[in-house]
Amino acid sequence: MSTLRNKVQLIGNLGNSPEIITMESGKKLAKFSIATNETYKNAQGEKVTDTQWTNIVAWNKTAEIVEKYLEKGNQVAVEGKLTTRSYDDKEGNKRYITEVVCNELLMLGSKN
Repeated sequence: MSTLRNKVQLIGNLGNSPEIITMESGKKLAKFSIATNETYKNAQGEKVTDTQWTNIVAWNKTAEIVEKYLEKGNQVAVEGKLTTRSYDDKEGNKRYITEVVCNELLMLGSKN
């Protein structure tokens, strides 16, 4: 059960084409966001779709796969761990970023 302590699984569509960064060491980093949708009926019986955007980061071989095959609109399944980091903006305010560090990626949908 210890492997389930910080595990995230999401299926969604890319909002934009991934941003690929090559580090000085040669390692690759891919950054992208996916939209996940939940549909429900509100108190008035109307169908409502709630879209949540999640930031995803992938390193090394996974980043290379992202760079080669993924683009805006693609549907993917992502598995990884949830992380939060912080930084100070130009005005000195502390900002927080929560993202999923992807360790497994599955491309879904039809081929383009």
